[in-house]
Amino acid sequence: MNRRAEELLEQIDMSALPRHLAVIMDGNGRWARRRGMPRVAGHRAGTHAVREIVEGCAELHISALTLYAFSVENWKRPFAEVSTLMSLLKEYLAKELETLCRNNIRLRTIGRTDELDPTVREELLKTIADTSRNTGMVLTLALNYGGRAEIVDAVNRILSNGRKLSGEPMTEAEFNKYLYTSGLPDPDLLIRTSGELRISNFLLWQIAYAEIFVTDTLWPDFDKKCLYEAIIAFQKRERRYGGIEPQLVPSR
Repeated sequence: MNRRAEELLEQIDMSALPRHLAVIMDGNGRWARRRGMPRVAGHRAGTHAVREIVEGCAELHISALTLYAFSVENWKRPFAEVSTLMSLLKEYLAKELETLCRNNIRLRTIGRTDELDPTVREELLKTIADTSRNTGMVLTLALNYGGRAEIVDAVNRILSNGRKLSGEPMTEAEFNKYLYTSGLPDPDLLIRTSGELRISNFLLWQIAYAEIFVTDTLWPDFDKKCLYEAIIAFQKRERRYGGIEPQLVPSR
């Protein structure tokens, strides 16, 4: 860890960390283009940032980390690029299993993973099973994921379970149980890299009250220093959850 990262780490209030941190990992293509490299080189470089942030969050004892790895819209990309992304995913799972276990991290996925290639699903299921007894941070990979698709899937599960729309009104807490993220707290902090000011169909229901931190840093360059900066910014904000802003008390 470099000196600047150490200085930032010392500024973090360990009693006020986000319980759940979600990340939109953006900028791999631009990172590669600026270096005159093919887009796939940016995706490969991005896996190093994944390792850095997963380890960084585990070291801070953050309860949950969710990474937006592959969206339902990403199928529109060129076949070669999609194939590379899937190969990198399998490679990451195979290489990082030991690291996940060493850091007591449990893996899970959200999204329509049944539509992924069988070899990808096989590697995912193996890693999920091999980390299932870990009791530390929950690392969730959003794969073939879309926020709108998640809500539609939740409604369809409700209907398939025989829940009558004409019955008792459904509460938010009950609806939460049908989402992919059931069992996880809602994200407290959403980080988006590459400077884009949009949420790209990510965790639409869950980020209702999340603090959003946008950085111009492209994902392959995102490291622990950047993570610490985001957490420090989060800790400086006053979270009101829609409540009334605090009023200044006039001096007497």
